[in-house]
Amino acid sequence: MRLLAALATLLLVVGFATGAFAHAALVSVEPESGSMLATAPKTVELRFNEAVTPGAIRLIDGAGRARGDARVGASGETISVAMPADLPQGTAVVSYRVISQDGHPVTGSVIFSIGIPTATKPPVNADGGLDILIWLSRIGLYLGLFVGVGGVFFARWVAWSITGTTIPRVALAIGLPSAIVSLGVLGLDLLGLPLAALWTVAPWKVAFATSAGPALLVSIAAMLLALMALRSAWYARALAIIAFVGIGLSLAMTGHAATAPPEALTRPAIFLHGLGIAFWTGALAPLAVLVSKPAAATLPVVNRFSRIAMPAVGILALTGLGLAIIQLERLSALAETRYGLILSIKLALVLILLALAGLNRFRLTPALTRDHKAARALKRSILLECAMALAIFAVVAGWRFTPPPRTIVPETPLVIHIHTDEAMFQVLVSPGKAGVDDFVLQLMTGEATPLIAKEVTLTLSLPERGIEPMERGASLGPDGYWHVRKVALPFAGRWHVRIDALVTDFEKVTLEDELEVGPP
Repeated sequence: MRLLAALATLLLVVGFATGAFAHAALVSVEPESGSMLATAPKTVELRFNEAVTPGAIRLIDGAGRARGDARVGASGETISVAMPADLPQGTAVVSYRVISQDGHPVTGSVIFSIGIPTATKPPVNADGGLDILIWLSRIGLYLGLFVGVGGVFFARWVAWSITGTTIPRVALAIGLPSAIVSLGVLGLDLLGLPLAALWTVAPWKVAFATSAGPALLVSIAAMLLALMALRSAWYARALAIIAFVGIGLSLAMTGHAATAPPEALTRPAIFLHGLGIAFWTGALAPLAVLVSKPAAATLPVVNRFSRIAMPAVGILALTGLGLAIIQLERLSALAETRYGLILSIKLALVLILLALAGLNRFRLTPALTRDHKAARALKRSILLECAMALAIFAVVAGWRFTPPPRTIVPETPLVIHIHTDEAMFQVLVSPGKAGVDDFVLQLMTGEATPLIAKEVTLTLSLPERGIEPMERGASLGPDGYWHVRKVALPFAGRWHVRIDALVTDFEKVTLEDELEVGPP
């Protein structure tokens, strides 16, 4: 019986984790990000691969001033940002924070220069305190739904007694305020607001407008019904099963896995998977209490639980495998992405659960009827399973900040401008991280007209890591830009960049700058 419980825990974590909590949408931009323009554009259009809702759109002009006079309009997959008429020369930044269909924020920046490039940078919206609160409230929500509502369902429909429901009560007491806080911090995250704005109307209003808002309301309703089901009333069992169904409904209403195509399959899969999670994790705490009682009182509950275990494991296996395949897309994503790293940590915790389950099933459970000490050992083992389940919830909550591999699209190239009175060079580096990168060089005169060169050489060095200057010749492409492909940048750091453009046999233009290369 315990082996089946741990196996189901493995499957529920694999499947539930696929409902990751971050989003990366495909965006195309007019004008092109990083482009040099002779005059200011009238409109910047952000085009996504699905319908989005604008959250926070900010414009910083070439003088480094935050502008509040940009007009934002939205229509389906496109968001239009009308530029002010007095936009000065220099590098302008349009930073966007939009809301995807699954209720999560999509962020990024569009950078373009008018006439001359400047050092304008995107605004920084990082708020570590907000991220921690999002993570903690997510864990609290999991406890309320899976341990709280799941525990009440077990008590009413499997154990036929509310004995041992202290922990589910506590979990519900944690889950209800966590769900409310989750709603507020969701709005803060969507709008890019600080924690202090939690007491204003704006974050709550925008959170209710997303698919995650109604889903959290269903979660709150499910937990309230579970609390009512703890009363000794004729309708208690009915409330317990309605609350139990509410878990699946809330999970199927929003999230990456629920909105992944084909939704006709993924939403029912998430619904069933959520019920499986609640059934298994909700049973752990009551079972830990029951095994302390005489075997005559414990064995009937264990037998009922075991009869449900087999079909539950089958459903969890099918839904978990299907959702994992959809989210990962390829096996290599386990090692190549942060999502896969979190999944690997979670699976290590699951292996501990399986080891405990094997001990329970093959050694401790059979000894219940003949050794009174076996009950204490089994209880300790189940409590360890509870601790592992809590650790898994904490790990899974990290997916809120990490998109699943299926949503990851190529990142915007790293762009730097190098200019003097004599010339202006624009350098695009893809992907702009340690590893193998491609360089595109746009050469212009000091008047922003094309600079005709006979040869172009790119030289890179990283003295702090002992990387001496390495020289690569560029080739002129049909697009009129110079390309240097497959350049090995083994380390992250501030690389020194030098570009030599041979204009004539006797004239060479050389520009130098620093390039901040991120980690892989």
